[in-house]
Amino acid sequence: MIRDIFMPALSSTMTEGKIVSWVKSPGEKVSKGETVLVVESDKADMDVESFYDGYLAVILVEAGQEAPVGEAIAYIAETEAEIELAKAQGKTAAVAPSKPVETPEIAPPPVSIPVAAVKDNGRLVASPRAKKLAKELKVDLKTLVGSGPHGRITAEDVEKSTGKVSTAPAPVITPPQPVSVPVAAPKAPIPGSAPVGRTVPLTTLQKAVVQNMSVSLQVPTFQVGYTITTDPLDQLYQQLKSKGVTMTALLAKAVANTLAKHPIVNACYSDAGIQYHGAINVAVAVAMPDGGLITPVLRSANQMDIYSLSRSWKDLVDRARSKQLQPEEYNSGTFTISNLGMFGVDRFTAILPPNQGAILAVGASRPQIVVNKDGLFGVQKQMTVNLTSDHRVIYGADAASFLQDLAKLIETEVQSLTM
Repeated sequence: MIRDIFMPALSSTMTEGKIVSWVKSPGEKVSKGETVLVVESDKADMDVESFYDGYLAVILVEAGQEAPVGEAIAYIAETEAEIELAKAQGKTAAVAPSKPVETPEIAPPPVSIPVAAVKDNGRLVASPRAKKLAKELKVDLKTLVGSGPHGRITAEDVEKSTGKVSTAPAPVITPPQPVSVPVAAPKAPIPGSAPVGRTVPLTTLQKAVVQNMSVSLQVPTFQVGYTITTDPLDQLYQQLKSKGVTMTALLAKAVANTLAKHPIVNACYSDAGIQYHGAINVAVAVAMPDGGLITPVLRSANQMDIYSLSRSWKDLVDRARSKQLQPEEYNSGTFTISNLGMFGVDRFTAILPPNQGAILAVGASRPQIVVNKDGLFGVQKQMTVNLTSDHRVIYGADAASFLQDLAKLIETEVQSLTM
């Protein structure tokens, strides 16, 4: 029997995926539950396992190419005798050609050239299977040179370092040929530079952002702003930052504790009615170095202490930027925070993510001249927050009451965040 390997849907928003690498080569035996390839979804790189025992007979979509969710990307033959039959089926199958990823002139070297497997932030880039294999074989990944895309360490790199090289032929990846007049050898991109005058294809992550935002803008939303005095919060942060506590964790904890009092703001619209979530999962928007954004989720944030929350946030951000998050770590948010205050932004309006009821935009905290209740002038640090809400679920009074309680917590009950 010949079976298909389909491009899986690795997240609720994924419509197509890019194959990072094939772990198995044509002709190799495959066991049920064994990793066959690594796929880049709209948020992370994920191992894809086989549902069947057999032999990887034909690869229909090579590494570096994209395919829609549900499209056949390879065939598995149940027996060795059926491999040739599967090859013939692969040649005659009416499969639309997958799109090769275009390579701009400033792109990194072709993946066939080994490059250092360390990004600018110093983190190793390795496939999940490579990490697992390195641990089993006691191989230090820092000593290896990656042969995968952008210097990614593959399982084959780990095997080669121990002399255990597979004898099966690896698929040959041919870089796309330019159709323009030959140009000088490409130079490595300068950090922060832009390919002026060129059109650069969207990454898988950027495409997902485009799709999600297009859906979100069809939702009837409204905005409510609020000014919050942050001196008590700033003082608490100064006391705790030496212990690893971050301002992001403090804000997430404050929001989560306030959401516990306002379950309607933690709810979302569904065709069946208003869905009240059983947990308070605070997602925080993070810009990715290569474009796009991702929202790692602090799950049950109201039930975690501030120190555990800070450690979890650091781990989530590190793994998000190396594309190692699991789907439930970025798609399970029930409420989102978008903070541009670190860029000096005073106020802004955030776009509501799909399947959520509200998102909070946080501006910078700045010294302001204020008049107290006795009519005396003073200076206080204040920040403006802006809540975008789905009006099908949340009404103006709900949003205003939530922001009022959030301000009260930050201004007068901030020490409760450490309890």
